Amino acid sequence: MIPLRDNIPSRTVPFVNYLLIALNTLVFLFELKIASIPIGGGHSALDGFIYNFGIVPERLFGAFFSQAHTIFTSMFIHGGWMHFLGNMLYLYIFGDNVEDNFGHVKYFFVYILCGVAAAGLQSFISPASQLPTVGASGAIAGVLGAYVILYPRARIQTLIFFIFIIRIIEIPALFYLGFWFVIQAMSGTMTLASSAAAGGQEIGGVAFWAHVGGFIAGIIFVQLLVRRRRARMF
Repeated sequence: MIPLRDNIPSRTVPFVNYLLIALNTLVFLFELKIASIPIGGGHSALDGFIYNFGIVPERLFGAFFSQAHTIFTSMFIHGGWMHFLGNMLYLYIFGDNVEDNFGHVKYFFVYILCGVAAAGLQSFISPASQLPTVGASGAIAGVLGAYVILYPRARIQTLIFFIFIIRIIEIPALFYLGFWFVIQAMSGTMTLASSAAAGGQEIGGVAFWAHVGGFIAGIIFVQLLVRRRRARMF
């Protein structure tokens, strides 16, 4: 399922959301530029960039949190075109309305803090991992968590693929984002089970627990910061 748009017009210009998209884009363009620069050992400058600025849990928890800055830098790094485009699509569709409710300044800090929560849960689940974790999806998951509480009845225009059939249908936000969250939690659990079955061997791929942590953080921030405001219902 690919979301195309929602049916909620934003009351304000979401310039913080645009700024976040722009920052992610600039960093991704930089990644493309250095991807072809060799640094020896069969690695590129991009590999070094990801390792130095992505979150490596084992390194994060060592040396008195000397690598704490990677919690923030990792939010603006992506592992490829699909990773980047998918994240920016979700941020563009859902971020403007969440910013509308929180206000510009609060939205920025909520976004960052959801990213921190996402990185924290992922690192807590795999504290000895030596694999770098990058991407804005943990912070964006926080945006999705906030959105589903603020606009549960919103309609998400969605592109559906089923074998050779392609359809565009409207799906309630509560179902769309609720289903998304369940898939992340189930996938994260399956990854842990696979790792345990492999004798604790690390399994790369999607950081599903970062998505879970960010989503839950977004829900919590809505309860804390939008408690006295009535969200519009659609």
